[in-house]
Amino acid sequence: MEHLRRLWMFKTNWVAGALGLCLFVSAASAMAIETPDYKVLSKQGAFELRDYAAQTVAEVVVEGDQQGAVRDGFRRLASYIFGANSGDQKIAMTAPVAQSPVMSGPITTSALGAHRWVVRFDMPRGFDLTTLPKPKNAAIRLLTLPPARIASLRFSGLMSDSAAAKETAALLSYIKTNGLKAVGPPTLAQYDPPWTLWFLRRNEVLIPVADGPT
Repeated sequence: MEHLRRLWMFKTNWVAGALGLCLFVSAASAMAIETPDYKVLSKQGAFELRDYAAQTVAEVVVEGDQQGAVRDGFRRLASYIFGANSGDQKIAMTAPVAQSPVMSGPITTSALGAHRWVVRFDMPRGFDLTTLPKPKNAAIRLLTLPPARIASLRFSGLMSDSAAAKETAALLSYIKTNGLKAVGPPTLAQYDPPWTLWFLRRNEVLIPVADGPT
């Protein structure tokens, strides 16, 4: 019995220690990684209406479903910021990793079934199109996104197809209820490294909006 008690205590302490380590690493990562600045105009629970300033980004268009596209796009963009550029320069990682479907129809949850996606990294503050090194991969594009008003919905958990569709539908409903008009495709934004525990993850759906009915 004493042996079983010690074994149980060892397992309990190991699990607690592993959980604590994950919490520490996730918190440290969140503090260290730059995220975009925005002004919150209104808030309703997990929904926010935000104003974003212009932002310089690197993006690439990739083929495949959402989860395959984000893996492929992340790999290509990570290669660029890790030094595959004209100056062999390392550029700091930022959050979130953003993915938007390439759309040809109405802005609905069906857009998330697209087979072409834009995957995007924000560039750190202090960089612009004149100071960023040129990507060695010609598929990567550098550009400055104009200021935008964005409706957002924050949620935790894994960014599964069903979760993305559910949260996008909820955000489109929020947009309609508040007398706004969606003027661009939904963006799925993932803020955390892959080892972050699912219930600690910060995910968002972001949709650009303007005044007026949907």
